Amino acid sequence: MMPVVPSALPLAEIEDRFHRFVLGVPDGDADGLSAFELATLKRLELLSTRFDMRSLPRLPTVLPQLLRALRNDNAGGGELARLIGRDPLMVGEIMRVTGSVHYRAAQPITSLQQAVVLLGQDGLRRVLTQHVMKPILQANTGALGHAAGERLWNHAERCAHACAWLGKTNGCDAFEAYLAGIVCHTGDGAVVRLLDQLKPAGDAVHPSPGFLAGCSRLAARLSLQVAQHWELPQRVIDAMTECQAPATPAASPLGKALSVADRLAMAQLLIEHERLADNPDLSQSWPGVFAPTLVARCQQDLQRNFPLPKSA
Repeated sequence: MMPVVPSALPLAEIEDRFHRFVLGVPDGDADGLSAFELATLKRLELLSTRFDMRSLPRLPTVLPQLLRALRNDNAGGGELARLIGRDPLMVGEIMRVTGSVHYRAAQPITSLQQAVVLLGQDGLRRVLTQHVMKPILQANTGALGHAAGERLWNHAERCAHACAWLGKTNGCDAFEAYLAGIVCHTGDGAVVRLLDQLKPAGDAVHPSPGFLAGCSRLAARLSLQVAQHWELPQRVIDAMTECQAPATPAASPLGKALSVADRLAMAQLLIEHERLADNPDLSQSWPGVFAPTLVARCQQDLQRNFPLPKSA
């Protein structure tokens, strides 16, 4: 594990570097928005108002019922298997996961109910969330889409892990915390698609921080619209709304966890891809929101669960 060092980077710079990483553009020092970037942001705003939520991959029709059932710790494997069995794609994903080396049982899994029992409720929540969200975050098209979609998914996994970890410390529902971490950047994929439609050149090769911040604000609004369109739990929607501003002590428990987890996941991913030279200590970045010791432990937990590539 890399030693942590006091962070000389403000959170805004970590966010800027993350968005550059997602788009595959170099770090930059430009300050103000150019006329080209202002025009591009206006066009993005216009295109976003016409964005058809129905163009996103569908949510399984049984998902709302499953979400309700999974909030009940007494829900039996038979009931859960019955609901899952109504969606063939979901069945296939669960059987695939339980057949993997990680879950391999002493006896072969021959039924969906056996697979559901083997996964347990926490494992099932994660498989269902990933089954739903991974294709959505990766469903970008065009020159930017594939790489950006993969990077957004990698962030989503780390953010969900950190949000669930922090959520345990302040009384959040475990599944809602994990779900919030997965979906919080859904709108980024839509912005990538819009940018690819515009095919910007020139200034956009070295975008200014102001341009990327504008794209990020638009993506956050789209993420919220997507969550509302899918009728996700209200606490998740509220946390995503709060996450559009810096975390404060007045935010909801899930809003605090999501805001901090989002930035920790950004830093973790940048470290893994050598877009941050050091392992910054961000423990002092949210006074009054989470104790520095908790933030430091969450950073360490991310490092353990998402280690640096062996080639690094």
